[in-house]
Amino acid sequence: MPTHKNSKSKREFRDGVSKKSTKTAPAKVSGSLKKNSKSETAKPQPKQRATKARKLVVRAPNQKIQERSRDLKEKRTDLSRIEAERLQKVLAASGVGSRREMEEWIANGWVTVNGRIAELGMKITPEDQVTVKGNPIKLKWADRLPRIILYYKQEGEIVSRDDPQGRISVFDRLPQTASSRWVAIGRLDINTSGLLILTTSGELVQRFAHPSFEVEREYAVRVLGSLNTEQMNTLTTEGIMLEDGWAKIERIYEQGGEGANKWYNIIIKEGRNREVRRIFESLGLTVSRLVRVGFGPIGLPKRLKRGQFYELNPAEVANILKWADMPLPGERKKRK
Repeated sequence: MPTHKNSKSKREFRDGVSKKSTKTAPAKVSGSLKKNSKSETAKPQPKQRATKARKLVVRAPNQKIQERSRDLKEKRTDLSRIEAERLQKVLAASGVGSRREMEEWIANGWVTVNGRIAELGMKITPEDQVTVKGNPIKLKWADRLPRIILYYKQEGEIVSRDDPQGRISVFDRLPQTASSRWVAIGRLDINTSGLLILTTSGELVQRFAHPSFEVEREYAVRVLGSLNTEQMNTLTTEGIMLEDGWAKIERIYEQGGEGANKWYNIIIKEGRNREVRRIFESLGLTVSRLVRVGFGPIGLPKRLKRGQFYELNPAEVANILKWADMPLPGERKKRK
């Protein structure tokens, strides 16, 4: 297919800018304000180069699992049987942008459905034609088995695609997908390592990460100091007040340690920002190492090393969908 000189890149399409942007003359400012503007306006840093993550090679499963995997991979859901979904959700799942961005674009009148300006909350089906900023969008529907990978995130990596500081992102390390994009199920801050689950299914992300489902997250925590029995009991029974509300640990276990450093395994059902670190800090303890070792039914594989990833085979993906109460391709969605 021939390329057009006036075609937009993905970044230009998403940000609404053209290749030839016109520069406007800066407004005149006073001397003191002019000096401050240089320090306050941080320039985006050049992106750091990242090596691609290595794939964990495992022994091929038995013939029965291989046959089931092939069958699952080939199955498709008839698009006419797919129920209507919220517009912003479908656009986000199709890789146009985040759900929040899509809500803003819809509110700004930049999205049309069948030639009419879209409204927030409206639902669409595969038969509808959608344009964003005048560009027709090829929507992606969940008509096939999603993909799931497990990545052993390292300290120093961020879980974001956009970073003005140019830091290495987990998305820089992972393989690209041909027809969709990876979405992380819950984030880990830059100083936290361990299990990061990524998938091509927005619905699965919702099932894992939304607070209403109370999916357990397990962490190995190394702290400088130790908890006494009374503190551990308080954390699991009453909880502790943080600046954004009460936090409670479901279970906590001592895991030994050397010298002043002690290891604990804790399980929580929330994913608030830096929650585990803040819980220990509120008790006067500093977290020196934090590793996520489990999320819902998935544990960090023992053979998976830092910086490696493992992709679940279709049979394993089907088991996760069953846990999430989601239909397999060709099955009807269960009525609740």
